[in-house]
Amino acid sequence: MDHRSQIREFLTSRRARISPQQAGLPSYGTRRVPGLRRAEVAQLAGISVEYYSRLERGDLSGVSDSVLDALARALRLNDEERTHLEDLARTAGPGQRRRRRSAPQRVRPTVQRMLDAMTDAPAFVMNGRGDILATNALGRALYAPMIDAARGATPNHARYIFLDPGSHQFWGDWDRAADDTVALLHAQAGRDPYDKDLTDLIGELSTRSDDFRARWARHDVRQHHIGTKPFHHPVVGDLHLTYESLDLPADGLTLVAYGTEPGSESEDKLRLLASWATTSRTPPRTRTDHRL
Repeated sequence: MDHRSQIREFLTSRRARISPQQAGLPSYGTRRVPGLRRAEVAQLAGISVEYYSRLERGDLSGVSDSVLDALARALRLNDEERTHLEDLARTAGPGQRRRRRSAPQRVRPTVQRMLDAMTDAPAFVMNGRGDILATNALGRALYAPMIDAARGATPNHARYIFLDPGSHQFWGDWDRAADDTVALLHAQAGRDPYDKDLTDLIGELSTRSDDFRARWARHDVRQHHIGTKPFHHPVVGDLHLTYESLDLPADGLTLVAYGTEPGSESEDKLRLLASWATTSRTPPRTRTDHRL
């Protein structure tokens, strides 16, 4: 995962999706590739072709906020893509290019107690790579297939989705889960491109999964704070859950909690899952759970 390549491929993928007509530009001649030409992006951004060519070669070091704003407008970036471009520029500076292994991430006892207090909602804490670092009891029950598949290692969303066939049964909409997971990894790679653990994960998935490799090449980025997710749980069947994500800035982690619509079938099934979790089995805990 080369940082300059990330920049180059992100910019080229964004200009490839915009036609001259969409940008309000005349179109002359036959185009060998879809989308805008470099000169057209430069024209729309109000910068020289030479300068834009330098940026698209992967050199965002020293780029001003005004140029980033102009590029975002020219390429019609949404808020998440604009943030990703800012992250790519921020991490392009000198002194940031040394690969390093991430320090082990621990969930503070106060955060774990907060998880455990959420007795009616599945909840867990994850890092930017999608590792599940801690859960509450109902979260362990909901994610039991993923936790079991990890066989004692730290469960990871991307590894489960792309390397375990059982994920196609667990996720009610596998394609959407796969798209969202890759988009989250792309966003994390923009924030921290020299994280060796992240680089190793992306390399492993690119080598072993055609589905991952195809999605990674799209360079989509996304953050998910609220929404709904469908599950097919082996014990209670189909679940349609809402979710809320809460960033934990002091830890660089995210807490995710699920819920249901009041009076829905999924609410009844979630109660059944909670009963199963307490009476039928003790769901496995993640290796990094502080209580182990």
